[in-house]
Amino acid sequence: MDLDLKAHFALLGVEPEAEGVYRELLASGSASVADLIARGIGRETAELSLGALMRSGLIAAHGSADGTEHDRFVPVPPDAGLRVLGSRREGELNEAMVAVQNAYRDFRRQTLNQSIDHLVEVVTGPAILQRIKQAEDHAQREIRRLDSPPYYRTQSSNNTELDHLASGIGYRVVYSQASLARENYLEGNIVPCIKAGEQARVLPSVPVKLSVIDDTVALVSLSITDADVNRTLLVVRPSTLFSALVGLFEMCWQSGLSILPTGAVSSRIEPVEERMLGLLAAGMSDDDIVRTLRISRRTFFRYLEKLQARAGVSTRFQLGVYAVQQGWLRELPNTQV
Repeated sequence: MDLDLKAHFALLGVEPEAEGVYRELLASGSASVADLIARGIGRETAELSLGALMRSGLIAAHGSADGTEHDRFVPVPPDAGLRVLGSRREGELNEAMVAVQNAYRDFRRQTLNQSIDHLVEVVTGPAILQRIKQAEDHAQREIRRLDSPPYYRTQSSNNTELDHLASGIGYRVVYSQASLARENYLEGNIVPCIKAGEQARVLPSVPVKLSVIDDTVALVSLSITDADVNRTLLVVRPSTLFSALVGLFEMCWQSGLSILPTGAVSSRIEPVEERMLGLLAAGMSDDDIVRTLRISRRTFFRYLEKLQARAGVSTRFQLGVYAVQQGWLRELPNTQV
């Protein structure tokens, strides 16, 4: 029966020329290089094929007893030869598989690192201020911010925001109580920005320091509850993490309370009383309000009694309700007043 050895040998890595030589050996029982040449097989093909078949374990070399005859080659029992060949082939396939898997792991590692580097940039040290300025300078529509100490900049005024507001870029900022309690921060930074058009709200605390520039980049760092100083800034580009940060800001914004009254304030309300109402609503302590407004405790209580008398109430909570009804506050805070 004429077996299709070429196809089967090809699966084992045996070249077609070697398969032809092996078939000749099976037909004759043994042959030398000269015999193969005499049967029409070229010398180079015969020698290369015999060497390949020897390495594959399919044939063996035998010489004459007196050494006068050139080596002859005979087939070995195929079960042993094919077992050796199959094992060797399996080993080569395993090596190839390992090589391909390692190459793929390298590809994935490089791709993942590139992806992470593209989506999240870690900035440290002196480069932080430069990176913040670069991001803010590219703002086109709106900057959303969760504000809390500690701060990268030492000055209280915020000229960058004032310039942006003047050019039509919107700002929505949620301040922590710690921000309002910082010396001169309310008067020197927050109030001027609010007067220039910033929308400002306050919470007892914010989870992170965050600035979202349009829909292109978010700047994230630790708040004062997590760090005394800022040493690391994360620059996050559009991704699932970016969307989560935007959602976090919007949640804080919905929960925040306006720092200053936004409705029509009675002409009888003095500016300092207006600010005091906002600070009371934010839940700040008497000492923090006194320090922020730069007034004495006696003056603070005089204003408080005056406001309560004007509203016809006897408690701070009743004063808060009245302030909401009169439009002095946008909503009644959840914090105790």
